[in-house]
Amino acid sequence: MNSLEYLLAYLGIINLISFLIMGNDKRKSKRNSFRTPESVLFLLALMGGSIGSILGMSIFRHKTKHWYFVVGMPLILIIQVGIVVAIKMSPIEILFR
Repeated sequence: MNSLEYLLAYLGIINLISFLIMGNDKRKSKRNSFRTPESVLFLLALMGGSIGSILGMSIFRHKTKHWYFVVGMPLILIIQVGIVVAIKMSPIEILFR
């Protein structure tokens, strides 16, 4: 397995974890149980799970009344895409092996 495959596997896993934790937190909120801290939800998005977090917000209708989630999660995704585009367009060649 080359490093690009590892990176894609990592992104798939972190997005799945972000999605599942968003759904689990929604379930806990309905039961008034111990909740996942918002900082953990944002940290998962920053670690590459922004797509999973956004999908979780949409599908589970979770955290959609909090402006900092509605604005913050897509903003994190935009910044991450911008970083990838900047790296791709950079004159420095990055090899995946």
